[in-house]
Amino acid sequence: RAMATRLLRVPPPEELLRPLAVPERLLLGPGPSNVPRRIQAAGGRQILGHMHAEMLQVMDEIKAGIQYAFQTRNRLTLAISGSGHSAMEAALLNLLEQGDTVLVAINGIWGQRAADIARRLGANVCELLKPPGKYFTPQDIEQGLVQHRPLVLFITHGESSTGVLQPLEGLGQLCHRSVRGGPPEVTTGDLGLGVYVCWAFLWLCCAGGSWCQVWRARGSDTGPTAPSCARGCWTWGLSSLWRRRWVQDKPTTTTTEQGQREDTALCSWRCAWAAFDAREKSPPSVMLCPGSVLGSPGAVGLKVPQQARLPTITTVRVPEGYNWKDIIAFLMENHGMEVAGGLGPTVGKVLRIGLMGCNSTGDNVDRVLRALQDALKRC
Repeated sequence: RAMATRLLRVPPPEELLRPLAVPERLLLGPGPSNVPRRIQAAGGRQILGHMHAEMLQVMDEIKAGIQYAFQTRNRLTLAISGSGHSAMEAALLNLLEQGDTVLVAINGIWGQRAADIARRLGANVCELLKPPGKYFTPQDIEQGLVQHRPLVLFITHGESSTGVLQPLEGLGQLCHRSVRGGPPEVTTGDLGLGVYVCWAFLWLCCAGGSWCQVWRARGSDTGPTAPSCARGCWTWGLSSLWRRRWVQDKPTTTTTEQGQREDTALCSWRCAWAAFDAREKSPPSVMLCPGSVLGSPGAVGLKVPQQARLPTITTVRVPEGYNWKDIIAFLMENHGMEVAGGLGPTVGKVLRIGLMGCNSTGDNVDRVLRALQDALKRC
């Protein structure tokens, strides 16, 4: 053993010999959110094999929760472990082939990154632009569809970098009329969307790094046929492997590692969907009034219209003379609280305050307001 130790070029890291210490913090940024104890406990149970019948049953129950939330019966409804960027990439990968035209509506960082992903896939990317804090009207979308005749429209529903909630009503019908000259065959909910992607770990308060997708069926209940470019992708292609695991109820996965990583989170996802159903039966979640943060309506830096305010993320202007990094560091060190700065086009301009899931309470609103007032006095 001594000889083996002498042969090691890199010694054992001393820091790993210390007990793990994770601080308790209130996560009031744009994500992740604090995970309730019950969901934590569910994810900490002993894992089963990723092809066991019990895990497939858990997957069916998760699918039922997603279908309830999206008000759809589409069978190609799935939840996968991965980052939000992997969710966007998976959606675009399965919709686009090289040379296809995609129209990307950009009013914040998520549209910018979707355009980047599409370009890397070899698509012809056309951009529809709005300043941060603004949203797209049906007339804007229709004009872009008529001008560019895209195969795919990408639009961000909740632009967390700016605090804008994009209205989606009527956009699906515009797209289907533009491409096919007729109404949609089957809708996702009642919006006529082709595919809807969301980051479950943000607002569902479950394990980090999870996302779900709901695909619009085309003439059947098994979902769309993956284009040839997606068939060449092992990880995110919605070809036979994903379809067999989530749609056809056959015990398979892309890799053992991928399946085990998912299965460690499946139980917590299942518990989170049950909690989501319970929250729907309770009073609506609270919202943070932007003007209350710094004491006046003028505190809203991006002047987001009231009808397009994202209820989960509030953006407020960084006051003149303050460094946003100082405010965030002060809140973390003195109040055990995370509030985020801007992202993409809003870097250095705003603070982003998140109220999602179990964190969306009146007590947390009061707590973050007191902490910000303290920061403004002392930074």
